[in-house]
Amino acid sequence: MAGSPQDAVHMARAVELAARGHGHTSPNPVVGCVVLDAAGRVAGEGFHAYAGGPHAEVAALREAGERARGGTAYVTLEPCDHTGRTGPCSGALLEAGVARVVHAVADPNPKAAGGAGRLRAAGVAVTAGVLAEEAERVNAEWLTWARLGRPHVTWKFAATLDGRSAAADGTSQWITSPEARADVHRLRARSDAIVAGIGTVLADDSRLTARPALAEGRPLRVVVDPDARTPATARVLDGAAPTLVAVAADTVTTLGADLLRVPRDGRGLDLHALLKELAAREVVSVFLEGGPTLAGAFLARGLVDRVVAYVAPALLGAGAAALGEAGVRTIGEAHRLIFDEVSPIGPDVRLVARPAPPHPRREK
Repeated sequence: MAGSPQDAVHMARAVELAARGHGHTSPNPVVGCVVLDAAGRVAGEGFHAYAGGPHAEVAALREAGERARGGTAYVTLEPCDHTGRTGPCSGALLEAGVARVVHAVADPNPKAAGGAGRLRAAGVAVTAGVLAEEAERVNAEWLTWARLGRPHVTWKFAATLDGRSAAADGTSQWITSPEARADVHRLRARSDAIVAGIGTVLADDSRLTARPALAEGRPLRVVVDPDARTPATARVLDGAAPTLVAVAADTVTTLGADLLRVPRDGRGLDLHALLKELAAREVVSVFLEGGPTLAGAFLARGLVDRVVAYVAPALLGAGAAALGEAGVRTIGEAHRLIFDEVSPIGPDVRLVARPAPPHPRREK
């Protein structure tokens, strides 16, 4: 890691600040900033609070005022060098007279990148890479969108301790507690889109909305429905939030809904193409709530970036599994994960994990 132990302390605070923007900044990143004065004392803090609003650096510099001159700015993402709805943060830092800038992650957006170079050219000392892993994790959704051209996908499921998402007779309400269900609504509200398969819509007739009240136009509801089987009376079409029904490009339908036509991939849709289409609509984060078949299809194609599992202290012994076929033929092909969080929520346990990096192949 670049920088000093003191750099890590202030960057850790910047990461905490960045997290406050979750669910409010899309399609912009979450960013946090801490500004020290020339003596090394904290003079200002800020974070990007909403899309179109002041960037983290500007908010921190406003709080710091003249105390920023000769000081240091800690930013979780490389300061932008782009004029959009706001001016370039590199220019704001130069105007404030900051002597040193420490950033965690380079900006992958070619339109906004270059701030570090501009600062260096103007004589500002720049240190990069401090707490990069932590800053990447807090900004995982936007970085996935910017680097890969597709939304970041979080797959959520609820199951019993033996991995069942429904009983043998198909009943599934409620496996988990009210506390867990309230937490799901919180995560839904932070996402740009909620994606579910036609099987889930037909079985549960879920509205796929978030409570409490939604921000206007969010989250988008997306039904993966290759053959346009969504009933016209389905609650997902109730107008409470915008809805896209993703159908196969060759499907003939009279369904009165906003349709997104996507190429087929076998019996389903081309999920890569679906995510590219959503990314083009500035969908940065997807909350996947499809059943076991759709979840397995996303996993098999390497399109799940985070798993959030709510596990209830109950056993069924029979019934639907939480995950269907996911492209695994032998134990060596298992989708390995790294736990980021294990926490109680009501009587249940919430597990948060991300895909483990692949093991490098050994040279023979």
